[in-house]
Amino acid sequence: MAVSKKKVTFDAVLEKFPPSSGWHYITVSKETATAFAFQGNDRRVVCTLNEAEPYQCALMPYNGAYFILVNKQKRTELEVEAGDRLFVKLEKDESEYGLPMPDEFREVLSQDPDGDRLFHLLTRGKQRSLIYAVSKFKDIDRRIHTALIIVDHLRENGKIVDKKLYQELKRPVV
Repeated sequence: MAVSKKKVTFDAVLEKFPPSSGWHYITVSKETATAFAFQGNDRRVVCTLNEAEPYQCALMPYNGAYFILVNKQKRTELEVEAGDRLFVKLEKDESEYGLPMPDEFREVLSQDPDGDRLFHLLTRGKQRSLIYAVSKFKDIDRRIHTALIIVDHLRENGKIVDKKLYQELKRPVV
């Protein structure tokens, strides 16, 4: 393991949780994770596997160590499967939200001070979930539509009511 200021590199084996789950992960030792000097429960990192495109994720605690999930899209992109060795580079995620904020969502929040205030009262994890809900769409109109529904939902409820928001997000784009 090589450690520099807020950056760690090491080799790891891609592992798989029980076959029925389909989840793949890499193990990160406790020593490696503590090199980042995280505050509280925030364990966000930027992970680069085999020198490919970096992505933001979290170090998840498990059995005295940590793990990082490697989703199917990432495995396909890297052409790897369980048992393959990976070169891992981790950097502490210093971004505001732990995911890139879509321009459309940022603009909707900037035009609605009350919605912006309510969004920023949410936990960082809930903020990331909403950012992901907007950013998963490639179509700009769909991203704007989703952002507007989320902000309207926040103003109406003062918080996120998951089942209700899920139903509201199913409304068609007009």
